[in-house]
Amino acid sequence: MKTITSLVVLGLMVAGAAHADRPDQPNVLLLCIDDLRPELNCFGATHIHSPNIDRLAAQGRAFQRHYVNAPSCGPSRCTMLTGRTGAPGNEALFLRAKQLAGNPDSVPPSMPEWFRTHGFTTVSVGKVSHNPGGRGGPNWDNDAILEVPNAWDRHLMPVGEWETPLGAMHGLAHGKTRPRKGGSYDVFESAVGPDTIYPDGLIAEEGLRQLEELAAGDKPFFLAIGLIKPHLPFGAPKKYLDLYDGIEFPPIPFAAKPTGKTTWHASAEFMKYNRWGKDPRNDPAFALEVRRHYAACVSYADKHVGDILAKLKATGADRNTIIVLWGDHGWQLGEHGIWGKHSLFEEALRSPLIVVAPGVETAGQQSDAVVESLDIFPTLCDLAGVATPDFAQGVSLLPILKNPDAPGHPAIAYQSRANTIRTDRYRLIVHQRGEVELYDHATPEKETVNIASDHPDLVALLKKQLAEKLENK
Repeated sequence: MKTITSLVVLGLMVAGAAHADRPDQPNVLLLCIDDLRPELNCFGATHIHSPNIDRLAAQGRAFQRHYVNAPSCGPSRCTMLTGRTGAPGNEALFLRAKQLAGNPDSVPPSMPEWFRTHGFTTVSVGKVSHNPGGRGGPNWDNDAILEVPNAWDRHLMPVGEWETPLGAMHGLAHGKTRPRKGGSYDVFESAVGPDTIYPDGLIAEEGLRQLEELAAGDKPFFLAIGLIKPHLPFGAPKKYLDLYDGIEFPPIPFAAKPTGKTTWHASAEFMKYNRWGKDPRNDPAFALEVRRHYAACVSYADKHVGDILAKLKATGADRNTIIVLWGDHGWQLGEHGIWGKHSLFEEALRSPLIVVAPGVETAGQQSDAVVESLDIFPTLCDLAGVATPDFAQGVSLLPILKNPDAPGHPAIAYQSRANTIRTDRYRLIVHQRGEVELYDHATPEKETVNIASDHPDLVALLKKQLAEKLENK
């Protein structure tokens, strides 16, 4: 016991010394929003009610062409949290944890672990890794099975009436959980009541408590808060759906199912929900209802973002806190005949990224540079005055934070059946069996006309760039 106590005291002395050396070291507030496509007012979607996220964008830099590295929650969050490419499935972080347990020296630290070892108190609330709360087991609540070992001083998931993190993940109002096998479960809902009748209300409340406690502490903090909505099912209090009464939604662009070899899929995740016998692919009225309920979930998430930012300001910590708002991937609302994520089309891979930091120049000006989620780790290191590790594969966005016109770099993404690279003008998709898609975003057709056969030299060049960026995957 004496040895353990000595180690604890030594750890506190080291952490305290690190903080004393940098008394003004900024905090980090990371806001993760599930399935959030860049359909926000500040990203050009004027029919969406998102005043709090819009206000955040006006305070920093909105990256209009940010791309995730995988079109699914698990692998995308793995990349963001580790700064490295990983396995393509939702088990990516658990596979990393298994490798870490077997051979610790073979796995570099995660981003929160890196900040923790540099004197930060690290806390996660809600869905930051794939499983809300960051645990495994049948109900996602087993403390012995962690998604990101060594990362968090506290990793919390309030479950309320939903009883378990698994129940809350797809929870509808008043504790209703998705059946594990079969059964009817509505694809959208708008129950009457306060924010806490859905799980995100509880996540936000816990996030506010943690923020207040951390802001009162004597160490810099790294606080990550993960909101579940607008993930399926699209459930939010009715007052958020009411925001879209009488609002005209723009037509769905590129709504036709593509021809030829693509990463199109049959929207299985969406179609397994109760849809009352309707299909948005051939029912325009139902498609609009789905879009309205998705928008309601976006506005519900926006409200929680506003509450969190208001609490940050009330504590006074806003003056010295880096804020990152990140969507873990896009979501196709009918584009290419898909209702869901899981493709390598633009709409599944592009998501919001907003960075606010003390000293960011020309605040409020957006960037059109192509960037990727891999870049978040080195960017936060630069902004927080923490050494950037050589194992981080991304590129710091600090130059673009200083100058919104600074150039970006190609972004890659992957899934089990294909890989892709997005440049300023082109998207190349390479399938496992050798088929190739090449799209030109300088044309009105964008990702609907495959021009690969007409440009073999360009295909070869982009395939080489893609292979080089995937070399360490």
